[in-house]
Amino acid sequence: MAAMGVIVDQFVALWTIPTIRRNFPWTFLIISGVGSILKELELVPQTYFSSSRNFLNVFFVKLSWGWTLLLLTPFLLLSNSSFSSSVSFLSRRLSSLAVATLIWYVCTETFFYIEDATGSCYENSTFSVMKTEFVSKATCRQAGFHWHGFDISGHSFILAYSSLLIMEETAPMAFLRTSNLSAHLIAVLSLLYVALNLIILLWVWMFACTSVYFHDLSHKLLGTMLGLLAWYLTYRVWYLKPLSPGLPPQRHPKEQKQHA
Repeated sequence: MAAMGVIVDQFVALWTIPTIRRNFPWTFLIISGVGSILKELELVPQTYFSSSRNFLNVFFVKLSWGWTLLLLTPFLLLSNSSFSSSVSFLSRRLSSLAVATLIWYVCTETFFYIEDATGSCYENSTFSVMKTEFVSKATCRQAGFHWHGFDISGHSFILAYSSLLIMEETAPMAFLRTSNLSAHLIAVLSLLYVALNLIILLWVWMFACTSVYFHDLSHKLLGTMLGLLAWYLTYRVWYLKPLSPGLPPQRHPKEQKQHA
């Protein structure tokens, strides 16, 4: 566990640097822009990650929201219960994940609708011969043809949004690692915290792969900006208001009791 503690301390130290936290959202726009330019200039060679069938894309990115919730839900519940055992407080804080899930669902469904509404079916990937008898992406692909529409990058959206969500909700670890919680609870929180930080690293890497190998520039930038906007409107605007899920606890458990 000593090694785990060192890793946790390293991640905590990284995220407590104000410049890192302040500029982290902007890195997604930079990666998306630079990656798209490299893609257009064909400066990045084809690799294992240029195939959408690569292991990380199939088993992690395509299930990215599931992985994010799987790890973040127990961490949020355990970390927040260390500050207060109030049912209303925990319910309110857990509702932030419900809000995030609603945002994910509405945005991704909207992306699908836009691609369906703006697209057409073509015989092959050169888009030279149109198949007018197919009017939806699903029926077009089932017939073995290619659908081409305005495809907002769902990967750019969800990978950016999930990373920022994790950054916000894991912030209490800076206080919990030095608290008087039981060794077992600290061990569980540490494992979840390290796993969540590794997920962020994976999401950033796959976001970069999406930027240099897939989608058009406008599709990626729009998806990225929507992810950043969803994070900003919740954690920087709405969650500062009384009638909201609220921000993660900002003080050490001992200080929390003193202010209760």
